[in-house]
Amino acid sequence: MPHLTILALVAALTGCASDDGRTLADRPVPASASAPARSAVPPPTVPPPPLPDYPDADSTGVPPGTRLTVVRGDQTISADNLVITGKDFHGFVTVTGSNVTFRNCVFRGRATDRNAALLDTERGRNTVVIASEFVPAAPSATVDDLWTRNTRIYRADISGGVDGVKANSHTLIQDSYIHDLTWFEHDPNQNGGPTHNDGVQSWAGMRDVTLRHNTIDMSTTKEANAALQTSAYDTRVLDNLLDGGACMLNFDHTVLGGPLTGIEVVGNRFGRHSAYDCPILLSSRSIMTRNAGNVWADTGGPIPPPEQHD
Repeated sequence: MPHLTILALVAALTGCASDDGRTLADRPVPASASAPARSAVPPPTVPPPPLPDYPDADSTGVPPGTRLTVVRGDQTISADNLVITGKDFHGFVTVTGSNVTFRNCVFRGRATDRNAALLDTERGRNTVVIASEFVPAAPSATVDDLWTRNTRIYRADISGGVDGVKANSHTLIQDSYIHDLTWFEHDPNQNGGPTHNDGVQSWAGMRDVTLRHNTIDMSTTKEANAALQTSAYDTRVLDNLLDGGACMLNFDHTVLGGPLTGIEVVGNRFGRHSAYDCPILLSSRSIMTRNAGNVWADTGGPIPPPEQHD
């Protein structure tokens, strides 16, 4: 399906009706149409209050009873200062604009054999996602739930992708539930071997990634790699409930030209379902700035010191 023009897209996403009662997305729009002028910038998005308990299916995602409007086809959100509410996206969504907020939305994607994410904010600026759900309509070895940069995520329910979030620089994930990712025996990105599922993964050279008060449960994903696999500088893992994978947190400097620095792991609770009974793995030049208050979820006792090897 072809991409909508900016005018049609803004109308479809904000529900603006034409003079005959239809949204502008329901009828042809001239190719020369441009986005309507905006007289005022909306106020900054206020994040929801922190959840008192660890996130689960009941406390994340779209609130029950929310009315959703289906938006079909791939979408590129290039307009600035949009608040997009109550949409059910059947297609991949890419953000290139600034100050775009999604609230109470569902992201489903579509069938594809290329690398893709249900929501891609890597070229956007100050994207915010609140109380939304990510569930691939057609899971495949090449489809992740989110690719992010300069993005804040609150109360999201994230499932079904190969990776939950590929978190690039300046990403915050808070009060969200990452679970039940999909494993495939053959993955073109792994030279035909099985998928390498991570709740969150950050590439080499990225920085400023924060995971705060999430539940990341990889115990339900076959042969999962990690709740967090990262080579990003200045990574903070604070007050999360983590489980599953080979090691639950895997910090790897080996793809960098030097040490991996700025690692903080504080106040987390760890399950017992990692393949190697391994809460934290540090490569030989991964350096922890803070490591405190991390305990087993079942007993409250301290976890063992991080394993350290390449």
